[in-house]
Amino acid sequence: MNNIYTKYADVLINYSLGLKKGDKLLISSNYPAEPLLIEAFKKALEAGAYPDLSVGINGVDKIFYDNANNDQLQYISPRYEYAVKNYDAFLNIRSEFNLRELENTDLEKIKIFNEARSAIKKIFLKRASSNELRWVLCQFPTDAGAQNCGMSKFEYEDFIFNACYLNEDDPVAKWTSVSKFQEKIINFLNTKKIINYKSKDVDITFSCKGRKWINSDGKRNMPSGEVFTSPVEDSVNGKVRFSFPGIFMSKEIEDISLEIKKGEVIAWDAKKGRDLLDKVFEIPGARRFGEVAVGTNNMITKFTKNMLFDEKIGGTIHMALGASYPETGGINESSIHWDLLADMKDGGEIYADEELIYKNGKFII
Repeated sequence: MNNIYTKYADVLINYSLGLKKGDKLLISSNYPAEPLLIEAFKKALEAGAYPDLSVGINGVDKIFYDNANNDQLQYISPRYEYAVKNYDAFLNIRSEFNLRELENTDLEKIKIFNEARSAIKKIFLKRASSNELRWVLCQFPTDAGAQNCGMSKFEYEDFIFNACYLNEDDPVAKWTSVSKFQEKIINFLNTKKIINYKSKDVDITFSCKGRKWINSDGKRNMPSGEVFTSPVEDSVNGKVRFSFPGIFMSKEIEDISLEIKKGEVIAWDAKKGRDLLDKVFEIPGARRFGEVAVGTNNMITKFTKNMLFDEKIGGTIHMALGASYPETGGINESSIHWDLLADMKDGGEIYADEELIYKNGKFII
């Protein structure tokens, strides 16, 4: 097992972040991720970087939301603000104690907390878009994570390791190959203007004129495997039913249907969690889309309620409400970036400038 975490850390530090001598690195996680934290810390030192650790303990998030007043909810840690403005790299290792910890939390408090961080998030995204700040998000297998997606601990470990290609002899070489494959796709898409997603649940058209498609090849998410951009904000039109549940603050919203006109969500419904969906659309910027994307990772075959994996599922598309990624040219601002997922394997098609480029879950260009 230690060998697999050595490989995992090598991918994260040397491939995803590309750490070099003198880089300031903040590693954030919870203490169950200790085996990966140790290896990542060691690899960062070997690269000549200066790693700092921020390790959480069980129950603190729940205690915070239950007891914080408005001033405390809006308070920005000077330590975190300094890191966002000055560090060279962030490694965020998800290692949850309890994925339902915030299920009964006051939604208004969560909204206040998120809105207060919109300015610092904007700085983060701006530095990331210019590559001043490199970052990667990954997952450590915990019992809570395994239980949440209906797997045993050992099955969940195998799921994560396979999705990250850690069972390959040379995971970095595999990710390099994925990168080259997806580069061909984005080079093609970057010559197109109008995209149409079409399936039994989806009929969405948007413009990507002047926007940049991005090759998500494991440099920011591990695992990865997607191509994405930000649509021209007022160009999105149509209807969509997201066939997978939306997960917002650990809560499920099922069977979400949206109607979009001139880029804005004008009507919505959900079979479960409609009240939470209503709250989401009260958040500034949440009625416009910050991302449109296609998942390409065929090693991820199961919906896990963890969008780090789910949005990469081969044969799916996803659209994110809220903040755009500045590197795509998108300008929508919001305190949230919420990905919603739809299956395209059963008759789904994608057209680029009226040319069929994708069918039944696969690119055909």
